[in-house]
Amino acid sequence: MSLPYLPLPGRPWERRTPEQSGFDAAALSQAIDYSVAHETSWPTDLNIALAQSNAAEGPNGEVIGPVKARGGVSGLVVRRGYIVAEWGDPDRVDMTFSISKSYLATLAGLALDRGLIRGIDDPVREYADDGGFDPPRNSKIRWRHLLQLTSEWSGTLWGKPDSVDHNRAVGGDANTEAKGTPRLMRDPGSYWEYNDVRVNRLALALLRVWRRPLPAVLRDEIMDPIGASDTWQWHGYRNSYVEIDGQPVQSVSGGGHWGGGIWINTFDHARFGLLHLNRGRWGDRQIVSEAWVETATTPCSVNAGYGCLWWLNTDRVRYPSAPASSFFAIGWGSNLIWVDPEHDLVAVVRWIDGPAFDGFVKRVLAALHT
Repeated sequence: MSLPYLPLPGRPWERRTPEQSGFDAAALSQAIDYSVAHETSWPTDLNIALAQSNAAEGPNGEVIGPVKARGGVSGLVVRRGYIVAEWGDPDRVDMTFSISKSYLATLAGLALDRGLIRGIDDPVREYADDGGFDPPRNSKIRWRHLLQLTSEWSGTLWGKPDSVDHNRAVGGDANTEAKGTPRLMRDPGSYWEYNDVRVNRLALALLRVWRRPLPAVLRDEIMDPIGASDTWQWHGYRNSYVEIDGQPVQSVSGGGHWGGGIWINTFDHARFGLLHLNRGRWGDRQIVSEAWVETATTPCSVNAGYGCLWWLNTDRVRYPSAPASSFFAIGWGSNLIWVDPEHDLVAVVRWIDGPAFDGFVKRVLAALHT
């Protein structure tokens, strides 16, 4: 059986017309027009956007990582590995906010594949005994908890207390208390909360495991093998340096909440999405194990709409127009990678108004006739 088409490193990414790829060209064009007409209302100066968003956090909302201005709506539709449509400026490198989390998850998967982490349910303290996972509470935390946002890690990292994101109303059952209001802590694994401090604690733990900068690991193990450009960057904070084997190394952030995170173009996002569509395989090479992709896209026991730092569409709750098998990397703004195994499709959209994304999905799939 022949391997599916994938754009191999050093070769041009092949394109197909909408008709060759099973789309009605006019209807697909309407989907693209819809996305362009529903650009985010955020200012292009993301320093302003972050100042507005973080205002309620008080001093804890200070931006401590780099920030860059955003571009306009852009996107890419890929079917059966071929580029079918592109719009805006897909070569532009932009902040991507919490899509960074899905990249971070893949480095955790690679660490499991390589035996650097023996099991996803191992206590993190066995690998990162740096004071961040001391008894009585944090010593109970396992890798699965950090990856599924159920760790309930308690502490302060890079000057940000975990309580800054308590009761954050993102994707789960929001508490009635105001965001940032300290709450009763639960046992690890029993409560889901979207908490960027805890994701950054995962990034630091993975740095302890890999013992080299995570951007270098991502470049060597993922991005170069899938033929990504050399224009992407992954930033941490001005105060997020630790010593690894006698050298200062920056621990990266899992988003742009306080600046930083992965800055990347739309084409490179699409390659990353294709890697996961193809269950971790690129050409004749298994880059990350199929077992890891399965784990990453399996619902968390306390939030059926979330896996290991990937959003899921269980029961078509998040995006009713997408198949239930779809999964997504989602960042503030909104930036999205949509992976649709049922239709052999990956789409990336940048800077669309979040509530409008389901309308985009609906129009793309309505344009698909074979």
